[in-house]
Amino acid sequence: MSSSPPLTPSQMQPRLVEVRQKVLKRNDLLARELRERFRKAGVYVVSLVSSPGSGKTAFLEKTLTLLQPRARVAAVVGDLATDNDAVRLARSRAPVRQITTGTICHLDAEMVKQALDGWTLEEIELLFIENVGNLVCPSSYDLGENVRAVLMSVTEGEDKPLKYPTIFNTADIAIITKTDLAQAVEFEWDTARKNIHAVRPGMEILAVSSKSGEGMESWIERLLNLAESPASD
Repeated sequence: MSSSPPLTPSQMQPRLVEVRQKVLKRNDLLARELRERFRKAGVYVVSLVSSPGSGKTAFLEKTLTLLQPRARVAAVVGDLATDNDAVRLARSRAPVRQITTGTICHLDAEMVKQALDGWTLEEIELLFIENVGNLVCPSSYDLGENVRAVLMSVTEGEDKPLKYPTIFNTADIAIITKTDLAQAVEFEWDTARKNIHAVRPGMEILAVSSKSGEGMESWIERLLNLAESPASD
């Protein structure tokens, strides 16, 4: 019995596109359900995306700590292999759930849904979702969030938005981290802002340092204002 000849790359491509479309469609449906669930429970959801080493976990730990006296907060954190980030975030005394993705380079709506099992959402006012460190894969996956913030550190260079335009296009706020190191690495603020706005005109930009606290209070006030009027996102 003769076997069929292997598919050529041109024959395989339509199939790959079809599978990807189905995966994203299912994710979008689940994200829509999550968003409605969050809305009914009165939970405002913020997702954080960045490349590895941007200071995302330190930033979130500081955010959770500062928010605790003023709002009921919780976090879901994704990582490829370890629970190190969840352990670190737990120091803020906020409820934290870990999602270990294995070889998957992003979180999806199903993962978030499963991570919420056992939580009473009505007891949470602000929920943070820290995505896996990656600026490519997470851009395509809606997690049911109200707002998506993309982080870039001064140590990564000013051209990050130009290298990864899709994630900046799908985010609502750009946060420049590690500002305490800006002078040491000769970070060019005007160039960074120009590059962000070249990709996403008018995008809101915040500058913060988890170490010095610079800009953190402005970020906290921004979050609280957003959570109070979610319809205006």
